Amino acid sequence: MQNITDNIYYVGVNDRNKSLFEGLWPLPYGVSYNSYLIADEKVCLIDTVEVDFFTQYMEHIQEVIGDRPVDYLVVNHMEPDHSGSIALIKKYYPQIQIVGNKKTFQMMEGFYGIADGTLEVKNGDTLHLGSRTLSFVLTPMVHWPETMVTLATTPDGSPSGNTVLFSGDAFGCFGALNGGIIDEQINCDSFWLEMVRYYSNIVGKYGTPVQNALKKLADVKLDYICATHGPVWHQYIDRVVAEYDRMSKYETEPGLVICYGTMYGNTERAAEVIARAASEAGVKNIVMYNVSKTHHSYIIRDVFRYKGLIVGAPTYNTALYHEMDVLLSELAGKDIKNHLLGWFGSYGWASKAVCEIQRWNDEHLHFEEVGHPVEIKQSLNAETTAQCEALGRAMAERLQKD
Repeated sequence: MQNITDNIYYVGVNDRNKSLFEGLWPLPYGVSYNSYLIADEKVCLIDTVEVDFFTQYMEHIQEVIGDRPVDYLVVNHMEPDHSGSIALIKKYYPQIQIVGNKKTFQMMEGFYGIADGTLEVKNGDTLHLGSRTLSFVLTPMVHWPETMVTLATTPDGSPSGNTVLFSGDAFGCFGALNGGIIDEQINCDSFWLEMVRYYSNIVGKYGTPVQNALKKLADVKLDYICATHGPVWHQYIDRVVAEYDRMSKYETEPGLVICYGTMYGNTERAAEVIARAASEAGVKNIVMYNVSKTHHSYIIRDVFRYKGLIVGAPTYNTALYHEMDVLLSELAGKDIKNHLLGWFGSYGWASKAVCEIQRWNDEHLHFEEVGHPVEIKQSLNAETTAQCEALGRAMAERLQKD
C-alpha cells in the first residue's frame, strides 16, 4: 500500500503476466488494477481488483486498517477487472454497504448474485465519511452504462483540504506500476502513448459521453485523479484532462498513417512510393504498418493521433485481404470523425480490393476522400507508380491546408 494524501491509500495490484487485456489488447508493460482505501471515521474502499489477486489485495487493505471493518465499498465500474473481488470482500466484511447506482446493482446481481447490503446513489448524492465527503457523478457510457465517478472532498478551509477524483476507467492507461504510484514519483514517458492506445481501443467509440462527463467536472479543481489503471495523476492533471478532451473531440495532430496488407511485396512497394511522395511534399509525421504484422491496437492508436490515413491491400479470393477487412471493421466500430482517407489496391487476376475499400468508406467510415484511388494489376509499372506518387502528394497538400 502507499499513502496518496492524508487518509487516502493505494491498495491496488499489478498484473505482469496477462498477455492480452480483455483477450484483445497486448500488454507489453503489464497493467495495474487500482483500488483505493479511505481510512476516515468510516472506512471506504473505492473499487476492487481482479479476483485472481484477492489474497494480495486483502494484505494491502489490512496493512492500512488492521482489524477495522470496512463500512462502504464504492463501485464506480462493474467490469470484472474492477468488480471481481466484490463477492469475497463481502464474505470478509459481511456488514459492508456496497454503494452504486441503479444500473450498478442490476449488473452486480447478474455477475455475482449479490442483491443485498446495497446503498443506491443518484447523480449529485453525497456520503459523509468523517473528515471527507464523497459526491457521486454519473458518467454513463464512459465506457459502460453504469459508470460513475466519485469526488472526495474536505470542508472548506481545512488545512489539509484537497479534492480527489476516483475516476474509474477514465484517465487510465495500460502499464504496470514499477514501484511508484503517483506521477511525480515516476518517469511517465512510457504511459503517454499507452494512454492513447487504451483510450482509442477501449473508450474511443464514446467521444460524446466523455465530453458530457468532462463538462460535469469542468468547474472542479482537482488535486488528484485516481484511475483504475495506471498512475495516480497529480503533477500532470492538466495534461491528462487535455488529452482526454482532445481525443474525445477526435482532434488530431498533423500526420499520416499508411497501413497495408501484402502477400508478395507488391502492395508494400506501392505503400513505400506513397510514403516517399508524402514526405517529399512536406509531411513529417508518417507511420507505416503492415496490418498482418502489427497488432491493430497500435494502428488504431495512431489513427486517433493523426488526421491522414491511407490504406492499401490486395484482392484475396475475390474479396478484400482479410486483415485489412478486419481493420476497417474495427475503425468503423470506433465511430471516428474528422479524418482524411486515401486508398490503393492490387490484384493478380480479379479486381476487388479498391472497390471494397470504397464501400467501407461510403457505408461506414465516412472519411473525407483525398486523391484518386490507385489500382495495381500484378505489380507496379510507370503509370501506377506515378499514380501512387500523386496520391501521396494529394494527401500532403490536404493535410497542409489544415
